[in-house]
Amino acid sequence: MSLVVAGALAAGLILVEVAVPTEASAQPAAPVRLTLDAFRGAGAACYDRSAQPQTAVVDSHLHFRPFGGPAVPFEEVVQYLEATGVLFANVYGIGQMLPPSSPCTYYLDCPGTPLTPTLRNDFVNAANAVTKTPEGLHLTLSMTFPDLADPGSVLAGMELLDDEYPGLFRWMGEVNLVKQAVFGNGRGPVPAEAIDGWAGFMAVLRERGIPLAIHADLGNDEEPTLYLPLMEKVLGAYPDNPIVWVHMGLSRELTTMDPARHAALMASLLERHPNLMLDITWRVIDDAYFSTPEGRAAYVPFLNGHAERILPGTDFLASRDKDLDVYREELEVTSRILGHLDDEAFRNIALGENYFRLLGLDYEAPRVCSVNP
Repeated sequence: MSLVVAGALAAGLILVEVAVPTEASAQPAAPVRLTLDAFRGAGAACYDRSAQPQTAVVDSHLHFRPFGGPAVPFEEVVQYLEATGVLFANVYGIGQMLPPSSPCTYYLDCPGTPLTPTLRNDFVNAANAVTKTPEGLHLTLSMTFPDLADPGSVLAGMELLDDEYPGLFRWMGEVNLVKQAVFGNGRGPVPAEAIDGWAGFMAVLRERGIPLAIHADLGNDEEPTLYLPLMEKVLGAYPDNPIVWVHMGLSRELTTMDPARHAALMASLLERHPNLMLDITWRVIDDAYFSTPEGRAAYVPFLNGHAERILPGTDFLASRDKDLDVYREELEVTSRILGHLDDEAFRNIALGENYFRLLGLDYEAPRVCSVNP
């Protein structure tokens, strides 16, 4: 079994209803199943957007482990992917967890309870991925443990994972540079001076071609770009590292920024930093921005114009209070904007071409069928 974790299951599928000639028109349509074979070479059939789902086949931001409490079993999360046609996913943990004795599942349920950096979830995810990744599904293990405020501990943690699972972790993140939602749990912004101390582990990531996915709140409704200098410092200090800015810097604390202003800012950053990519995960972005007329007017041209720099995903958190219906809904919500994109952007983002290119995977997104072949 290869890991990035590339195991798979003959059921990581997209179901498409196709008419089948029968004597009785009431006969159910036969499903056409899209598997990993459709992503192996240019000879694969084209993707018909008029008949096939508009949801992403890549979930680049999926937390297989929660902040606290029981998790959805690994095998069950895999079944969610199979049931919804997601063929490629990043296996995120949670790097800053509630104490094992805490009765809470989410940090917001326990204000004042500290979140503590830990390798626990990364080890659990690796053990599960090695033994429970089915055929037909491609999973990429991510290191989520790093405490960016304590850069000296990051290389030591990487070495521990290397000792136990050499070469299997091909992603780092989601790691927090500044996340206002956890301020009440003792995790403030990473001090600007700590960023210079990242040089050691950033060099290792660069040598291995491992992207770093950073949660960095842009600001809040009162000061929309309050924390932008922190992210700009990272991008300026490590221009040769592939960096993914998750949620495009948006959050529950920033839901009223003018979409045109935000899109213009993101465009400027992408133009100035060639190794920067953005993920458009988390339903908060659709709820507050993509689903509004003003939001679509700003972001559809932005996404089409920067189609090679965007990654899709859900930001689903596999706590035991979730199930397939919740995952399916979050995939649909976070994919809604994709249905508005042109074919090139859809192929790059929804069908995974950007993801494959970023990770150097031996897959190719199918071409979108021409309207007038």
